[in-house]
Amino acid sequence: MITGLGNPGKQYQDTRHNAGFLALDHIAHHHHLKISSKKFNSSYLETNLWENKVILLKPQTYMNLSGQAILAFCQYYKIPSHHVIVIHDDIDLPFSEVRTKTKGGHAGHNGLKSIMECLETDIFKRIRIGIGRPPTTIQNKEDDISNYVLSPFNSEQKKGLPTLFETVSQHLEKMLAELNSPVI
Repeated sequence: MITGLGNPGKQYQDTRHNAGFLALDHIAHHHHLKISSKKFNSSYLETNLWENKVILLKPQTYMNLSGQAILAFCQYYKIPSHHVIVIHDDIDLPFSEVRTKTKGGHAGHNGLKSIMECLETDIFKRIRIGIGRPPTTIQNKEDDISNYVLSPFNSEQKKGLPTLFETVSQHLEKMLAELNSPVI
């Protein structure tokens, strides 16, 4: 299962926090697919990518409750956590940097925190999309971060998104190839 994290609704559509949704939409569009079926408070599509049977998933539960939707799909389709790939924004990486990891903490990312709580494990694959950090003020750093991730990419960043999402796609293809068995 390949999950892009984000928030539903037009007001969040092009925000930094929706980098996971945007990347998954880019990958689907590139393969002439549309993520439009509805189940378990999610938009999803069952399909084949790079010779693997996959579910493309966009939880519609809002970021902080993403784990609920992911858990419902894992239980229904009997998907083990190590066959879950989560694509998400990461403020600790500079804009346009993409990194992968197999397990670890949530680093304050509420979507990852929800997934870990619901799956009761930190063992799932991640594709981290760098969105950079906002310039912070001493007065209220937490509000600065919240406002930053919920704001749209700037015009220069928007120009770089197709290249960024192509890098995400390459990482995803490599992850799927490395799995011992097909992702269901």
